[in-house]
Amino acid sequence: MSRPPRFAGKVAIVTGASTGLGPVMARMLVEEGAMVVMAARRLEMVAAEAEAIGPDAIAVQADVTNEADVIAMVGAAMSRWGQVDILLNNAAVPGTDKFIWEQTVDNFLDTYKVDCMAAMLCSKAVLNASMLERKSGAIVNFSSGAGWDGLVRKSHYSAAKGALRVLTKVIAKEVGEFGIRCNCVVPGAIETELMVNYMKRIAGEKGVTPEEIKAGLTGTVALRTFSTTEDVANLALFLASDEARTITGQSINVDGGQVMS
Repeated sequence: MSRPPRFAGKVAIVTGASTGLGPVMARMLVEEGAMVVMAARRLEMVAAEAEAIGPDAIAVQADVTNEADVIAMVGAAMSRWGQVDILLNNAAVPGTDKFIWEQTVDNFLDTYKVDCMAAMLCSKAVLNASMLERKSGAIVNFSSGAGWDGLVRKSHYSAAKGALRVLTKVIAKEVGEFGIRCNCVVPGAIETELMVNYMKRIAGEKGVTPEEIKAGLTGTVALRTFSTTEDVANLALFLASDEARTITGQSINVDGGQVMS
């Protein structure tokens, strides 16, 4: 006997939904019965992704560091479907790589705003609009392996992603009594266009090939491989589903064992 779709009748918001992991999660949610708001800064890109998924996905332009945009994003879900059950705080930026003695206030804070503060704004908005009143909901944040031990030239990014894990715990503690959960996915390297471009840039700086950079990055990982977007999406959707109903406040790695290195 086949099981019913995990997200039948549920409404989800996915931020950072124009490229990489975002549209993959949106597609998988719809395939399992959800209605999805796909949000991104660039409307034309996210609109194309939503159209490709079908009528159960709608596109919204939103700068998730702008509270008015965030409220409008959540309002789009409420106007269309009357509730929000799932929030996937996927929006992120890498910032500009700088040694700490080169670091700038703008680079540090601009990265923090997207990679940590935005999760607060989006969580606040869905809680007030729907989840608290209905005493139900799941919030999933997305950190990074850099948020555990830090990466050279990425103090801005590492600090923001580390803070996001602590924010996850605070949200989980505050909303638990309302039947709402909050967890954090911690990916290692994901084989996306962003990662490919990063390897090319570092290879150029070091005078080696991108393949050599990739071999160095995967060589210390237990499974000797990068994760795919689907690998990360599978964990995120599990945490968003009722299958994870007693899991909250956790930061869970999906990184081929990189965390053990």
